[in-house]
Amino acid sequence: MLGLALVTLISAAAIFAPWIAPHDPSAANFLAARQPPAWNPDGSLTYLLGTDQLGQDLFSRIVYGARVSLLVGFLGALTAVSLGVTLGLLAGWFGGWTDRIISSFANLLLAVPYLVLVIVIATVLGRSLVNVILLFGVTSSPVFIRFARGEALRLKQLAFVEAARGLGAGSRVIIPRHLLPNIVGPLATLATFEVSAMIFYEAGLGFLGLSVPPEVPSWGNMLSLGRRFLTTHPWMAVFPGLAIAITTLGINLLGDWLRDAIDPRSQEGG
Repeated sequence: MLGLALVTLISAAAIFAPWIAPHDPSAANFLAARQPPAWNPDGSLTYLLGTDQLGQDLFSRIVYGARVSLLVGFLGALTAVSLGVTLGLLAGWFGGWTDRIISSFANLLLAVPYLVLVIVIATVLGRSLVNVILLFGVTSSPVFIRFARGEALRLKQLAFVEAARGLGAGSRVIIPRHLLPNIVGPLATLATFEVSAMIFYEAGLGFLGLSVPPEVPSWGNMLSLGRRFLTTHPWMAVFPGLAIAITTLGINLLGDWLRDAIDPRSQEGG
């Protein structure tokens, strides 16, 4: 319930950002630069969480930054699931050269350290929200390719699939109607954890200056700018970091609940 509440709260903030944020996230006010949070003696209720070096309202930027993180997390995971499950089911069902080609593609991506691969591709593609989503979707697909392939190899040996074959059903019927529905449960759990990971990775790319353009409010960009003032004005980096931590915590708690709901045996020790 806590995880669901946190995810719902962050999602609502992202959707209703124009009505929640008290200021334009890109509007600079140099007269209010580096202003501390409102509870600080030198702070002001006008800027609840303080301002950055340009006088931009941190609270407004964090609220709008939720849009970038959630879009990257959910759309990136959706891309990875769609690509990975499709290729994995095809590889496991048909086998032969189809399996060899798809497995080689997955192994090639897994052979390179993930962080290095992401940084190199992000540098080549440039800074764009669409590029980041596609980047995470493609580079994370091997996880789902291997999962779907293994499940397809297991399921196609079972009696209900053999019965469907005996009744004359072809691959176009068996794969979407018999194989896919039987992997939805564990797939949902795996995808949930992947959303959390992608939000964290996007923040890391933003910290390195390889995510969305600097004028777009994102938690990673805010961390990158705030680290320069960590010893003198720590709130510039602390609050974006807390937003990332709370969001990933909520999604991970929700993923744990999904795992336990789908497979009650996961709650047992051992």
